[in-house]
Amino acid sequence: MQKNQWYVLTIILTCLTFGARSQSLLHLNDLKMIGKVDERFQSYNIEMCEVIGGDFWIPYNLIDSVRKTTNKKGIDALKWKIEPINLYEKKLRNLASALGSTYVRVSGTWANAVYFQNNDEEKMTQPPAGFKNVLTRQQWKGVLDFCRSVNGKLVTSFPISDGMYDKAGNWTPTQVKSILEYTRAVGGEIAAAELFNEPSHASHGDAPKGYNGARFAKDLAAFKAFAAQEVPQMKIIGPGSTGEGILPSGLDLSVDELLATTPKPSFEVFTYHYYGMVSRRCMGGQKPENALSAEWLSRTEKGFEFYQKARDKYVPDAPIWCTETAETACGGNPWAATYLDSFRYLEQLGRLAKKGVQVVMHNTLARSEYALLDHDTHNPRPNYWAALLWGKFMGTDVYESANTEAGVDIFVHSLKNKRNGRSVLVINTNDNETSVVIPAGATHYLLTADELMTKKVKLNGQELKLTTNDEVPTLKGQKVKAGKVALPAHSILFLTFEKL
Repeated sequence: MQKNQWYVLTIILTCLTFGARSQSLLHLNDLKMIGKVDERFQSYNIEMCEVIGGDFWIPYNLIDSVRKTTNKKGIDALKWKIEPINLYEKKLRNLASALGSTYVRVSGTWANAVYFQNNDEEKMTQPPAGFKNVLTRQQWKGVLDFCRSVNGKLVTSFPISDGMYDKAGNWTPTQVKSILEYTRAVGGEIAAAELFNEPSHASHGDAPKGYNGARFAKDLAAFKAFAAQEVPQMKIIGPGSTGEGILPSGLDLSVDELLATTPKPSFEVFTYHYYGMVSRRCMGGQKPENALSAEWLSRTEKGFEFYQKARDKYVPDAPIWCTETAETACGGNPWAATYLDSFRYLEQLGRLAKKGVQVVMHNTLARSEYALLDHDTHNPRPNYWAALLWGKFMGTDVYESANTEAGVDIFVHSLKNKRNGRSVLVINTNDNETSVVIPAGATHYLLTADELMTKKVKLNGQELKLTTNDEVPTLKGQKVKAGKVALPAHSILFLTFEKL
């Protein structure tokens, strides 16, 4: 055969094997393991505001009508009073339990000025001076009971408002001791805690006037000394900063101002928050037509890399957790509740796992547009079904995986509870169908929807719905043989390989 004939044959074989921008070839036997994530890697937040009731983001369809009946201005005009969440609701517990083992973070701005009423009397109508709101025993017990029932470990933060200080301006542990003693008395446990929520935005979060890095370091040292005596098993995590590298507006204290101090703050886990943009509700600029762009999906890595450098500089041996994140800040865009955001949700988990983040806590479980569940009915949104599949299949071992086609991203983990198995997540953000070539037989779980901005999602062609008893249905996969597997446009595919 002549040289030019060999060349033509090579081109033909290459096209047959890989397709002309039509398929990706999976290699699974020789992949390098690049890290491990926490068994509770996928976790979520329940805001303290939800637990006690208070001002939270107004649903988009009610913003105009609510504005007409209030004198609030600025960002306060975008919030309204919500009732406390019922953490004993069977449906809510069924859905949370189905996600598997998680951390449940109960924190947020309202936790920064909350007073724990450590008695069984009627709830106080006004908190003591130096606090803004009240958390009752019954409400806190609901949190502890919920965590226990859904296989969740509690993560929280404590108040930092004026009521936490004595006359000399020293941080006092009275409130923390009170909540810890009650937690123990009812058989509960706090797995990890931050000093307070988002010190980067101290003035917006009820910290004393003029709060600075030196005061943070002093308060943290007092908090850690107290915790070492009272709850040595509770991890001290922090700082829980947010916004730098992505959303710097409104920042009070940079991470350097917080951590380049004496005494030097240190944590068992370095934590940060990430939002790629503010929502339309707060005049944000993200548009749905950009929600599948490579720039948007990769932003989570940029946010991580900023805080990774801070971790490496100040607490180099600490694991890193993202303790709060969602589609956008200010409650999310309207399309955060649709299938369109499932791509961002899973891309973020996959990308951060590959970068070494140990835990990612989504905000929230059941409130506002970015929640996994509808805030009124607690029906699953598309992101819930995405989370359910991740939790069921994606194990703790993370493997290197190369993306061979633009718009098709591949993530490989160990298969949950199968030591030698693999779970592969393939995300096709393209407008066209493509395919992936697999080396062995697998079980196939394909998420699709009839349109991007819908709340109805299909698994292998069948719409996902709860059972008549408000329970999660059995996730039925389809067996597929080695070879080419189709990836429709805008689809999400989980493949599980029990043997390779």
